[in-house]
Amino acid sequence: MALVVKNNMAALNTLNIMGKNNKALSSSLQKVSSGMKINSAADNPAGYAISERMRTQIRSLDQDNQNAQNGQNMLKTAEGAVSSTVEILKTLKEKVLDAANDTNTTYDRKTMQDYLDQAVDQINDNASTTYNGQLLVDGSKNKEQSATKVVYSNASFSTNVSFTSALTNLHDRNGGKLDIQSSDKLSVSFVSNGKTFTTTITVGSLTSKVGGDTLQDVFKLANSLVTGSASAVANIGKFNINATDATAKSGDMHATSVIGQTAEGVTMYTADGKNVLSVAASVAGLSGNISGFTLSVTGTDGNIKKSVDSILDAWDEQIGAQDKSNDNAITMQIGTKSNQAIRVGLSDMRARALGLQGVSPDGRVQNLDITTRANANASINVLDNAVQKALKEQTKIGSVESRLDYTQDNLTTQSENVQASESTIRDANMAKEMTEYTKNNVLMQASQAMLAQANQSSQNILQLLQ
Repeated sequence: MALVVKNNMAALNTLNIMGKNNKALSSSLQKVSSGMKINSAADNPAGYAISERMRTQIRSLDQDNQNAQNGQNMLKTAEGAVSSTVEILKTLKEKVLDAANDTNTTYDRKTMQDYLDQAVDQINDNASTTYNGQLLVDGSKNKEQSATKVVYSNASFSTNVSFTSALTNLHDRNGGKLDIQSSDKLSVSFVSNGKTFTTTITVGSLTSKVGGDTLQDVFKLANSLVTGSASAVANIGKFNINATDATAKSGDMHATSVIGQTAEGVTMYTADGKNVLSVAASVAGLSGNISGFTLSVTGTDGNIKKSVDSILDAWDEQIGAQDKSNDNAITMQIGTKSNQAIRVGLSDMRARALGLQGVSPDGRVQNLDITTRANANASINVLDNAVQKALKEQTKIGSVESRLDYTQDNLTTQSENVQASESTIRDANMAKEMTEYTKNNVLMQASQAMLAQANQSSQNILQLLQ
């Protein structure tokens, strides 16, 4: 090997190796200190891109989980308000039953009326419950729906009974004839827009029809009570008694398997497909609401015919009156993609929507009246319907809350699994990296020592020049 001075190739070669060792040592040091084997796109371009997408998904899933928790808290707030309303309605049912008892004086009933007025006011306060400044159960968070008419159905009559059937010739579902005589007394009561209407007439005195008075005549009588009221306005608060079975889908008066149309525009049918009697209000919306429709027959002996009432008075509110509303339902984003959301509409839980309050044509607010025994008796069914509406809303909210529990569990599991996959791609094996670091550290020290030795070899040539 020639002895040269100008180019120390041994030193240059050693310096090159030392540079590589220094780079390897720096890489090992970065991996050990960060705990990741991929610290930049240069380390592993494909792995880095996959890892970053997974990190985006993990953060998105965690935010979805937070969204679900926030949504659940909002719904718990709404459920709390409705739950309070249900408790109030339970108490009002007790008060109304008490007021319908003739052991009470007029003064007693007025005292109960004062209690009812305060309770109704509290129901409206409950409906004004807010979450983060947003009203929840006042109807402002409802889904898109059209205005609906209240529809009452009676499935206890024979399928052969129609509205033109005579009262004295009615039969139950099993074919048994109802014990209604033309000399019996028929009581009709209902609440229209907050005002209670009651009347009692002899069964055979409604009309002079051949064959006797019919069910349709009873509803005509109910309409006449509203027409004769000083606050009567057009058809508001009346039943639509002019429709025929051919117009059944309009949800008015008919004896078919069709009940009526819901707020979502869906036609409701009977569960068994058999005919029932159905009658709707003339006007859609809360202004035309009729609540607590009640019929009762009293014999000539003065006793209520309970077996007859169990059939004749089995009018159930199948479709509630609702005002038209835009789509203001609550949307909870619970997915990493657009439109992966849960939507829930919260119904109107104010006293008017529950049938406990109305507004007169001159703008006065009218609460349910229980100051007389007849009015209190008419209010019993109103409270039953109100409880049913409130419970339906409470269970709807509760079912979404339960769903959000499963949603949160699912999101947590997804986040955990994606995190595990991202760890496999990006996290460093510390035992392996420490082995690499130790090796590179030793090689770095060795290359430094050898570079010193290579530089020293040039000094040996000077001895030849002495």
